[in-house]
Amino acid sequence: MEDRRKAGRAKLNLEARWEGVLGRFEGIIVDSSRNGCFLLTSDKVQPSELIRLEIRLPDDGQIYLWAEVVYQISEMGFALRFTGSGAEEEAALEELLSHGLGQ
Repeated sequence: MEDRRKAGRAKLNLEARWEGVLGRFEGIIVDSSRNGCFLLTSDKVQPSELIRLEIRLPDDGQIYLWAEVVYQISEMGFALRFTGSGAEEEAALEELLSHGLGQ
């Protein structure tokens, strides 16, 4: 299977909160790129669902992003594609990823 990803991915272990149609939930981001991430959680989402994601940073800060569910693996988690954010959030994400990719 060909990997369609266009951006490098960083292995991470960051707490995250997300809000979707069914409520607010928590999970762990295990990898990310500037285009999206994978979130470990047993909570349910729908394909194409738009969610608001809060990534908890190691320095006690947060990054807030809008993302769309790409696919879900039952009882494991789901993949997200980032769909919108401000310049400040994009810069914070790029900085986070540059540290993760450098490890």
